[in-house]
Amino acid sequence: MQFSRNSNRRLRCSPLAEIYPFPVQFYEQPPTENISLQDFESFAVERLKLLKSIETIGVSYIRASEPYNKKLEIELRKLKFPYRVSSEEKLDDYEIRRKDHISHFILRLAYCQSEELRRWFIQQELDFFRFRFNELLDKQQEFLKHNKLEYQTIASRSLPVIQSDERLQPLLNHLSHAYVGQDYSVQKNVGKISLEQIDSLAAKSYPPCMRQLHKALRDNHHLRHGGRMQYGLFLKGIGLTLEQALQFWKSEFIKGKVDPDKFDKLYSYNIRHSFGKEGKRVDYTPFSCMKIIMSNPPSQGDYHGCPFRHSDPELLKQKLQSYKTPSAGISQILDLVKGMHYQLACQKYFELTHNIDEVGFSLSHPNQYFIESQKFLSGSRDVKKESSQPENSQRSQGSQPTRSTSTCASKPTSQAVSADMEGLEELLSEGYTE
Repeated sequence: MQFSRNSNRRLRCSPLAEIYPFPVQFYEQPPTENISLQDFESFAVERLKLLKSIETIGVSYIRASEPYNKKLEIELRKLKFPYRVSSEEKLDDYEIRRKDHISHFILRLAYCQSEELRRWFIQQELDFFRFRFNELLDKQQEFLKHNKLEYQTIASRSLPVIQSDERLQPLLNHLSHAYVGQDYSVQKNVGKISLEQIDSLAAKSYPPCMRQLHKALRDNHHLRHGGRMQYGLFLKGIGLTLEQALQFWKSEFIKGKVDPDKFDKLYSYNIRHSFGKEGKRVDYTPFSCMKIIMSNPPSQGDYHGCPFRHSDPELLKQKLQSYKTPSAGISQILDLVKGMHYQLACQKYFELTHNIDEVGFSLSHPNQYFIESQKFLSGSRDVKKESSQPENSQRSQGSQPTRSTSTCASKPTSQAVSADMEGLEELLSEGYTE
C-alpha cells in the first residue's frame, strides 16, 4: 500500500500530469516537443479515423442520445483517445492525452488550408469536445476554472513555417483528403470475373460513379482519360486480368470507330502501364472515394467523378429515379448531398438498393462497395432487412454542412496512392485528352 501511495504521488508530480490534468483540452498552446515522423503520421491517422467516425455516428444517431454515446465511446476506446476521468489515473492515461494534444494540432495544420476543410474539421472537433465535456460530470467547473476561458486560437498562422519544411508539408497536404482504408490493388478473385458478367454486375453491384462510367462507355464506345483511369483501375480491382482489360477496352473503342492499330498505339500501353507492366512498373491502386471527390473534377464531356459530389441535384434525382431508387430514399440521399455528406449519401443508396436497414460498415471506396454488394447478394453476409416501420428519423438528424471524408487503414498514409496516381495521371493525360 505504501508503494502504491508513493507511486501515485510521483505520478501527480510528473510533467505529463501537470500538462494534461483533464481528458479534454482547449488546445490553447501547440506542442513544443520533438517527435518522430512515424509518430507524427500515426497520431494524425488515428485522429483522422476518429473524426470520420464522429461524422458517421453524428449522422446516424441523435447527438447526446444513449446510442450515440455508446457508439462514440466504443470508437474512443478502440483508437485510444481520452474521454473520461478515471478514479486512479495511470501513466498511460497521460500518454493518450499527449497523443490527443499533438494529433489535434497536426490535423489543424492539415485542415486549415481551405474554408471547406476548416468547416469540416471544426464541426467534428466540436462534437468531440461536447461529448468529452459532458463526460467530465462533477469535474466540469474545475475544468472551466482551470482554463479561465481565455485563449487565442492558433489555426493557420503557423502554416507559412510548416510550408517551408519539406518533410511535413507533403504529409499535411495528403492528410486533408487521405484514404486510410484497404488497399484494393491486389484481389483474390483475379481472373474469376468474365467479360460477359460485367453488364449484369454493373446493374447490381456497381456504385453510381462506376455505373455512370460503364453506361457512358457502352453508349459512346469511348471515355476520356479521366474516365478511363477511374473505371479502368476499378475494373482491375474487381478482378479483371490485364488480358481481359485489353480485350474489354479494345472491343468498345473499335465500336466507336477507333482503328485497332490506333488503339494499340495510343491506348494499350496506358492499360499495361496501369497494371505495372510498363514504365516504372508500379502496381497502381484503384481510386478511393476521397480521390474521386477531391481531385480532377469532371468537365463537359466527362463522365468520371462522384455523382453525389459533381452532379446537379435535379440531374442526380433523375439518375436515381432511373435506377428505381424509392422516392422517400431519394429525398434522404439529397438531404445528405445538401449537407455535403457524399459518401454517406452513397452508403444510403447502397442500403436502399440492397433492401437493408443498416450496412454495418463505413463506405470509403468504390471497390469496397462492389465487394460488400457481392457478399450481400450471395448471402455470405448477414443483413438486417428493413421492416414495415418508417425508417428511423435519426438518419437525417444532425447533418451538418461538412465534406465527407473518409477515410480506415492497413497502410501508413505516406504509402497511400496519391504519389503513384500523380505519375499515372501525368502519363495518361500527356497528349491523350480525347
